[in-house]
Amino acid sequence: MLLTIMTVLLQVTEGAASFSELGAAFAASFTAIGAAYGISRIGASAMEAIARQPEASGDIRSNMIVSAALIEGVSFFAVIVCALVLFV
Repeated sequence: MLLTIMTVLLQVTEGAASFSELGAAFAASFTAIGAAYGISRIGASAMEAIARQPEASGDIRSNMIVSAALIEGVSFFAVIVCALVLFV
């Protein structure tokens, strides 16, 4: 009985490896798309804000750069986690 259960578990985990690789690939691509969308929204909003208040352009630009760097850092971390799922 135990041998049968072990055989079934081994068969299930063998097929799950391909699903985890597929999921990691989709997650990495969605992460990159989400980060690109977020940074583009920040850039568009910053340009609108600078057009409305040109005297505050320095503050807006620095806040935009910090926000974009935070988004990029989180997305880079997510892509690294997906790569670890793929290769480890």
